[in-house]
Amino acid sequence: MSVVLYVAAVGLALSGAVLFRRPRAGVRAVRNPLTVSTCAALGLASLVLVCSAPLTLAAVNGLTGVPNFGAPLTYGMLSAYSCSLFVLLINWRGGPRELVRRMVLRAIAAYAALIVALVVLFTLADAPVERLTDLDTYYAGTPYMREMIVLYLAGHSVATVGLCAVGVKWGREVTGLLRTGLRLILIGSMLDLVGFQLTKYTAVAARWTGHDLDFLSTTVAPPMASLGALTCSVGFVLPRLGPSVAAHWHSLRDLRTLAPLWSALRFASTAPPPPGSWWRLPRERLQWREVAIHDALLTLAPYFDDRVRERALDGALRAGRTPHRARVAAEAAMLAAAARHAAARSRPFDVPSGYRLRATRASGTSGLTELVELAQEFTRSSPATAVREGTVTATPDRP
Repeated sequence: MSVVLYVAAVGLALSGAVLFRRPRAGVRAVRNPLTVSTCAALGLASLVLVCSAPLTLAAVNGLTGVPNFGAPLTYGMLSAYSCSLFVLLINWRGGPRELVRRMVLRAIAAYAALIVALVVLFTLADAPVERLTDLDTYYAGTPYMREMIVLYLAGHSVATVGLCAVGVKWGREVTGLLRTGLRLILIGSMLDLVGFQLTKYTAVAARWTGHDLDFLSTTVAPPMASLGALTCSVGFVLPRLGPSVAAHWHSLRDLRTLAPLWSALRFASTAPPPPGSWWRLPRERLQWREVAIHDALLTLAPYFDDRVRERALDGALRAGRTPHRARVAAEAAMLAAAARHAAARSRPFDVPSGYRLRATRASGTSGLTELVELAQEFTRSSPATAVREGTVTATPDRP
């Protein structure tokens, strides 16, 4: 059981770390209450799983010399996690800063009082027998321990029910990745509510009535709590990381599309080499490659032959291609001819063409789109047949 809880805890901690240090977040993450509260919830959930593992409980009890001292520690962590869910909901809802601040402070004060009550009840209780996996049911009828167990479960249930209610309400009002994230949070919260809390309540109540359903508390509840927490963590992270991941995926696709064009033109580029880091994200690699290809296009501009472009344009139009696709095909043919003769160290034209590729005229997303289309056409057309015999000479001259 400890291994399952530790693995789930590592997953939650990694989710929080990735969210906090996501690309371009930087110091802004520290100033964003929503990001801080989300990471705090994930971090506290991870700590709850670590503290509730039997190996951790045994170590804590041994270090303190107090039997079952790990129980109020774990329950206190769980209450702090429940508080973080309330704070997250408050920041998620938003509103005037002072109102948000007052609501956050009230939630912290309420759960701080709950944690103090848990410690006081444990101090008053008589729990001399160490129980690492079945403390809730073993001491379900013990004075003060009974109240402590019910109190920590109730505090967690209130936060979970609130999270479920918000998930159901907001799930109808949002779309896209945010809706998917809310649904995952709702599923995770329901797993926690039904798989962990309801089984704990049932097992404890069974003890009160003289029955033994301890397996619900010791066997069913822990893995369901881990699964629910992991599902919620994915729901929290997905809407905030999803767009970035999609952007990097698209960048990787464009990188692959530009690879043949870059391979053919890299000899003409004078752009400085990329940073020496052993790892760069696809978006950063794409930005550098786009700059390097643009540099190569400017270097090859003196070799542009308008006659090659016009013949390719006429041929593409006669073949039934749209004006846009015909223009791209003509530019690719002219670029292939220019690259061929520049690589052969031929003299450029005495009178420059003056034609500018659409990819060098556009900027931003439009420029990248034009460059990708040019690369696709450049790859489809064969450079060996792109230039007709006699179109360009070693010392070209304009008619």
